[in-house]
Amino acid sequence: MSAWTDPLLRAEAGEALGAADARSLALELFVAGYEGTGLPPDYDAMLSDGLTGVILFKRNLLHHPDGSVELEALAAHTRAVHAAGARRSDDALPVLCSVDQEGGLVARLRRPFTELPPMRTIGERGDLDLARRVGRQLGRECLAAGFNVNYAPVLDVDTNPLNPIIGNRSFSREPEVVAAMARALLAGMQDAGVLGCGKHFPGHGDTDADSHVDLPVLSHDLERLRRVELLPFRAVADQMRLVMTAHVLFPALDAQWPATLSTAILEPLLRTECGFSGVIVSDDLEMQGVAKVLEPGACVRAGLRAGVNLFLVCRKREVLEQALVAAQDVLARADEPQLRQAALASIRRVRGLRARLARPTPNVRTLNEVLADGETRNLRRDVGAGTLGT
Repeated sequence: MSAWTDPLLRAEAGEALGAADARSLALELFVAGYEGTGLPPDYDAMLSDGLTGVILFKRNLLHHPDGSVELEALAAHTRAVHAAGARRSDDALPVLCSVDQEGGLVARLRRPFTELPPMRTIGERGDLDLARRVGRQLGRECLAAGFNVNYAPVLDVDTNPLNPIIGNRSFSREPEVVAAMARALLAGMQDAGVLGCGKHFPGHGDTDADSHVDLPVLSHDLERLRRVELLPFRAVADQMRLVMTAHVLFPALDAQWPATLSTAILEPLLRTECGFSGVIVSDDLEMQGVAKVLEPGACVRAGLRAGVNLFLVCRKREVLEQALVAAQDVLARADEPQLRQAALASIRRVRGLRARLARPTPNVRTLNEVLADGETRNLRRDVGAGTLGT
């Protein structure tokens, strides 16, 4: 590389790494969130040093008094994210700039972005072309705003009316409907230049607890999982480049570890049975569904061993640092060669994902054009969002 010597090649050849090189490689295993409406200086530096990417939330956006998103500030924010990653070298890989923009309640980008109904509403229409158009609209708007990854579609099957976290985020209570709608939406979004992410593997739809605040337990056996929960993941595996894990315990498969940390679930079911070959990303390590099980550093070690390739740490700098130190230690030491190899293979896989990412050039003019063009107006009319996104 022109201005940067790649430590991954040396590590793959068996060379020991110094602290700086191990740190830079460890950064490639993380996507981070933070406080504030601009890119903090320490996260800017981490992006320049190798951090794979960031995730933005509502708290990271400026809003006008009427509640609408301040577009100039958003475009400046995401431009800064991409510029920080590009400083690493002349041929640096694109930064992963991500957001949760599902529609319904889980949508970080509100007015003047299209405020879509919950995906249950789209699923009930039964119109695959409409689902594809919805995906395309999500992709067009995210890309214009500077995002190249959107954590959608939800592949969970909503089979439990008491589920406190999935509900109408799911397309349907029928796995075949979820699979068909998700394929269509994902195709539209990725055709527009934004990679999607199927979530939450192997299924969060039948739980009665929220993994943000507790560790949900789902007692289904493998036969039931294959028939319901796994069906959408199998159906979309060939399209997806990114799948998010569930912080859910499946005692029939693994009585000790939630799916995110389970060697009995991720590789055997997601890789082998469902045929997924992309990047496995954890749900947020700060969520209680996993934080109650292990501290952040131990989560990283267990996650790498289970098959996680990329870790989300969505808010706290101290949690990110604990996780980074653990990953750095794995990469620097030679006494756990299998775990070190898993980390190196994950970095290689993540780089393959990043090579597919768009390099957005967000600006307010282009964003306003997308938000006001005929395709947007027609889509809003057809999904009943005409009074929401204008």
